[in-house]
Amino acid sequence: MSLSGLAKTQEPLPPSLPCPYTILRLPTVLQHCGYSRSTLYEQIAQGLWPRPVRVGLRAVGWPAGEVAQLIGARIAGGSNDEIRQLVSSLTAARKDASAQHLALFRSSD
Repeated sequence: MSLSGLAKTQEPLPPSLPCPYTILRLPTVLQHCGYSRSTLYEQIAQGLWPRPVRVGLRAVGWPAGEVAQLIGARIAGGSNDEIRQLVSSLTAARKDASAQHLALFRSSD
């Protein structure tokens, strides 16, 4: 089974998840994924969940689209290696999107 296409396609979000660009805070992520706080951070340390996005000095969250894709990959029976590959793809997509937004912002000056 290959999950590599999940990071490239925009899967529809479950009705309970907002648009893919919404930043979900920790309690909401835990509610959707079913992990405890310590398990989620263990998953991050193992490369099985992406690092959070900083949204303030002491606030972090995760893009709803990433959360939906990771939950979908788990439901699809993805192995830990496949999930790590998906996390790498999601992280790379974040960096690409960030670079594009910065370039667009700079060109508008």
